[in-house]
Amino acid sequence: MNRNTKINVLLLLIVAALAVLPLALGLGDDKKEPFAGADAQAESAITEIEPDYEPWFSPLYEPPSGEVESALFALQAALGAGVLAYYFGLRRGRRQGAERLRAQDDAEGARPETEEV
Repeated sequence: MNRNTKINVLLLLIVAALAVLPLALGLGDDKKEPFAGADAQAESAITEIEPDYEPWFSPLYEPPSGEVESALFALQAALGAGVLAYYFGLRRGRRQGAERLRAQDDAEGARPETEEV
């Protein structure tokens, strides 16, 4: 196994540990909903400080459950990742095409052209 493969495997193990350990060890502030989002935590902090607080706006769409909200967030993240992957792939393809064209032009300029009679 070469050095790059070892580094990649180590990084993959670290990422997996960062994802699994908090869930396995039960880490989280709240026992009822340990990994609530920042919006829910801010809402609970505001209601503790000012119980009569009235929000200025209401959401356009309120998901029926936390699972649906999480699924919509994951879908949004996947779409964003897809757009970024498409963009970077397109840039790389254009760069490779330009390099291939440049190499082809250099190769044609290096060999003498013969005319058929």
